[in-house]
Amino acid sequence: MLITIPVILTACSDDNTKNKKKGASHLVEAATARYESLSYVADRAGSLRAIREVKIFNQAEGRINEVTVRQGDSVKAGQVLIRLDDTLLRAQWDKASASLRQAKRDSQRLRKLKKKQLISEEIYLKSETVYEVAKAEERLLSARLGYMTIKAPFPGKVAERKIEPGDVAPKHTHLLTIIDPSELISDVQVSELVLPQLKVGDPASIRIDALGQENFAGKILRIYPTVDPQTRLGKIEVTLDPVPAKAQAGQFSRVTLSTGEKKRLVVPFMALRRDGVGEYLYLIDNESKVKRLAVKSGLRLSDKVEITEGLAENDKVVIKGFLGLGDGKKVKQVGPAEQQPGKNSG
Repeated sequence: MLITIPVILTACSDDNTKNKKKGASHLVEAATARYESLSYVADRAGSLRAIREVKIFNQAEGRINEVTVRQGDSVKAGQVLIRLDDTLLRAQWDKASASLRQAKRDSQRLRKLKKKQLISEEIYLKSETVYEVAKAEERLLSARLGYMTIKAPFPGKVAERKIEPGDVAPKHTHLLTIIDPSELISDVQVSELVLPQLKVGDPASIRIDALGQENFAGKILRIYPTVDPQTRLGKIEVTLDPVPAKAQAGQFSRVTLSTGEKKRLVVPFMALRRDGVGEYLYLIDNESKVKRLAVKSGLRLSDKVEITEGLAENDKVVIKGFLGLGDGKKVKQVGPAEQQPGKNSG
């Protein structure tokens, strides 16, 4: 009797397990896909920079005779900033000017003789050539003399001064940097999914940490036409409109971007699955069986995600209970009642 009891108990246990497995359903929590009026709101960090910034280089080498400005000085368009030593060039220009005057007189005299047929065509053409060469030489030296005086290209402020009087500057040396502080922008990066929702001229809000908690008005100035293939981020420029007092290039800024409200088909973010094939959801059909459904997601808005392809309104999807879940498996919905989403921004 002691030998047969375990055998009988084991047989009963196996039968109960088989019956339990036969009628079992996988327990899951579910949510229904809904259209909601949502707007996208995001904060992005950046740094202010002047939209116009010019590095001043010299086009001719020479000794620096005079620098008329220092860092922080305001300048006007056309104001003289730097003078280089032009003693040698000016002497060469004087010589070229004298040669030009002589060539001009010779050309005029020979032209009169040519009309009277007192000289040959060859002599006349040679004098004309000498005259043209003299004019070209004088123009060349005039241009080189102009390079010895450097002027401001636009009104602004001096951001950098890298030379002092007495320095010898080789050709193409960085001497000064001029910026226009009246136009400041912040470069920010946004997801490729957000870019289609934005357009040039859209309003934005900018907070500058150095100026406290106040938010300043801004707008999107430019949207770059490419997206980084590694990060999937695009770049936009947001300009301050107007530029607040004491705002300076280089200050840390926080840009708040928002899109207008739009009807979007959303599900809880936890429902979205990803693997090597792509994004998918587990769809619950009318027979309480799940089916793997390939989808394409859009914006993530708070705890929800937009589904742009593959899903229809009122479709039910699994949000919890993925362990052991497979295509075609029968499920039973448990857990709290479904949340009925309302308006929200992410």
